[in-house]
Amino acid sequence: MSASRRCLCCVKYLMFVFNLIFWLGGCGLFGVGVWLSFTQSEFSSLPLSFPSLSAANLLLVAGGVTMVTGFLGCLGALKEQRCLLMTFFVILLLLVLTEVTLTLVLHIFHNELDTKAQDELKEGMKNYLTDEGLKKSWDNVQKMFKCCGVTNKTDWYLVVNGTLPFSCCSGGMDQCVEGWIEPCYQKARQWLLDNILSVLVFGVCIGIVQILALIFSLLMYCQILRAEEYLD
Repeated sequence: MSASRRCLCCVKYLMFVFNLIFWLGGCGLFGVGVWLSFTQSEFSSLPLSFPSLSAANLLLVAGGVTMVTGFLGCLGALKEQRCLLMTFFVILLLLVLTEVTLTLVLHIFHNELDTKAQDELKEGMKNYLTDEGLKKSWDNVQKMFKCCGVTNKTDWYLVVNGTLPFSCCSGGMDQCVEGWIEPCYQKARQWLLDNILSVLVFGVCIGIVQILALIFSLLMYCQILRAEEYLD
């Protein structure tokens, strides 16, 4: 076996291994997204800006794209086809650039995004008395987090005629007057931040694998091209 062929085989199997890890990582992200969607299904009538729901959707999309991209990479490595490798490289490069862009946007505009999400939730509260699904979702959120309103319990005053929903207080009360002090948006956001560390670590590991997969796919593409030129 020639040196170039041995090099190609080495890069081929390294790329296959990294893409297999990449694909498994995508399965993990997708699984976490599905779990989060089901566990937070009682909040499904709230606007999509609600932190936990946004995280679930993001993980589902990221996991699905990662799984498809990883499969393409594995197939391209095994078949040694330049077309598949180039397709994989372009998709993965776009995915990495999208991830970097989203990270920067979330970091730079997080205050504006928080404000927009809170405004959407407050707007949705107006349908609390007429929309049974929305009512159930808000009641579940407030009972789970022991919170009241989006930014303050006074958010409810214009919605329920100067009073508070029963879900703003502990069970067994004839009327909710005081209500929990903590706002729901901040409490739900903090809950997400408290539980997202492992996901972030996992995301960083996937990012490293993505960069290595890009390098190996480019190396393999060049090796195949060189081998084809040698045969010609």
